[in-house]
Amino acid sequence: MKLFLKGDRCYTDKCGYERRAYAPGQHGQARRRKLSNYGSQLREKQKVKRLYGLAERQFRGYYHKAIRMKGVAGENLLQLLERRLDNVVYRLGFASDHAEARQLVRHGHFLVNGHRVDIPSFLCKSNDLIEVKDGSKKITRILESLGAVDRRGVPKWLELEKDNFKGKLTALPAREDLTLPIREQLIVELYSR
Repeated sequence: MKLFLKGDRCYTDKCGYERRAYAPGQHGQARRRKLSNYGSQLREKQKVKRLYGLAERQFRGYYHKAIRMKGVAGENLLQLLERRLDNVVYRLGFASDHAEARQLVRHGHFLVNGHRVDIPSFLCKSNDLIEVKDGSKKITRILESLGAVDRRGVPKWLELEKDNFKGKLTALPAREDLTLPIREQLIVELYSR
C-alpha cells in the first residue's frame, strides 16, 4: 500500500510503489498466502506506526491512553496520533513528510501559542495556534513545502494562513476527517488479546 512516506516524491512518477507494486527480492512477484487474522492485525498496526513514525513503546502508550478516554478506542487512538505536533506541522504543509516535520519541530522552528516547542509528541489542543518562528521563515524546506501545499490540501480541522506562516487547530479531528485507509478496529483487536 502506498503510504506517502517519501514526501512530494510520492505524488510523481518516481514513486517506488508506482514503479513496482510488489515486494522486493527474488520472490517478490510470487503468489502470496492469505494472511491470518493476527497477520492482518499486525500489518495494520505496523502500517500506522510507520505512517506516524513511532516506536512500538510509544505507540502502545497512545493505545493505553486511548482506551482510558471516553468514546470509541480506535477513533480516540487516531485522534491522539493526529494531534501530535509533528503531524499537525505536516498536515498544515510546513513539511513535505512526517520525518521532515519531526526534525523541524525537534530543531525548534515552531511556536505553539507563542511558546517555542521542540517536542514532536506534544499534543495540540483545540484553538492552538502553530506558527513558524521569525528566524525560520527563510528556511527553503519550509518555503518549498508551503509551495506544494495546494496539491496536497489541508484537512478541515486545520486552518492555514499561508502568507503569515501560521496555522490553527480549529477543532479536534473526527474520524470522518481522516482520509487515510486505516482500519483502527484491527489495532484495537490486536492489543486487546
